[in-house]
Amino acid sequence: MNTPLVAVTMGDGAGVGPEVVVRALAEPETRALCRPLVVGDLVRLRDAARICGVDVELRAVAGPEDATFAPGTIEVLDLDLLPEGLPYGELSAVAGDAAYQYVRVACELAVAGRVQAICTAPLNKRALHAGGHPFPGHTELLAELCGIEEVSMMLATPTVRVIHVTTHIGLIDAIERIDEGLVERTVRRGHATLRDSGIEAPRIGVCGINPHAGEDGLFGRGEEEEKIVPAVRRCQDDGIDARGPLPADTAFFLAGRGDYDLIVAMYHDQGHAPVKVLGLEAGVNITVGLPVIRTSVDHGTAFDIAGTGTADAGSMIEALRQAATLAPSPAPDRASDRASDPASSPAPDPGASPSRG
Repeated sequence: MNTPLVAVTMGDGAGVGPEVVVRALAEPETRALCRPLVVGDLVRLRDAARICGVDVELRAVAGPEDATFAPGTIEVLDLDLLPEGLPYGELSAVAGDAAYQYVRVACELAVAGRVQAICTAPLNKRALHAGGHPFPGHTELLAELCGIEEVSMMLATPTVRVIHVTTHIGLIDAIERIDEGLVERTVRRGHATLRDSGIEAPRIGVCGINPHAGEDGLFGRGEEEEKIVPAVRRCQDDGIDARGPLPADTAFFLAGRGDYDLIVAMYHDQGHAPVKVLGLEAGVNITVGLPVIRTSVDHGTAFDIAGTGTADAGSMIEALRQAATLAPSPAPDRASDRASDPASSPAPDPGASPSRG
């Protein structure tokens, strides 16, 4: 099959990343959707396979062109950055730096066109900072590596999708940063992403900032009229089905029953809290606005269970499926020897992705 090549970063080696990567890539369902190449540490991944009881062959390769993607094999671009016996579940500057390097190499592969998407296992922000890389998270890190000034975080579950106008900043700072231009650009990025995934006319609900979306000026200082209403109107003028500002509690209820394909949240917790209630195990983080496709699990490094073999790989499997769905088909001259005519290979069903119920 002419399936997309996906660079899968191992995440923080002291967390559950190695375990969920090995579990997910051992699944035939995953291998039918994409050709995965792990960017990480071979020894750590072999240890994760042992811990999880996963019977696969882990093999080092020099790059995606050398991978065969044979059944029962997980191929690894081995950066060999972690010391042998690194403790699981403990904060490590070495693991934080390694997690950064995995993302850097995966990003270079994607920008060069050697892979069609990136799928990331979780990193630990404190470890990342301790390792000398003061980024708030993957989203900002990838934007820097790709030379992009502004990207958006989209979370997707089987019930609802949400894209954020602001993410990893304090609430007071978020309200100050939100303006009509940023709201409009976020709506447009979300609309374009859903169209690319196969939803022809996405229905987008835009949250307000204040309780009850300001209640006609009763709550707040007119932020909805100043920052959100003009942005929504400009999007509507261009044929985008965007509605709002909506009270956030109502917006997520309506999205949960299928009235909206996407909710635009104004700040981190307005979007994250409902998503995690509605589908944490199957949640996926998608970075919107990069020149490459990037998806990720919607959970952290889970130091409390790392190294026990009990981590659930459901979110990683869904993240890989979303990466395969959103990624462009590889060019024929980059396809593997066993690639067939793309026209004869069924694409992943966009309707099965988190959308209308």
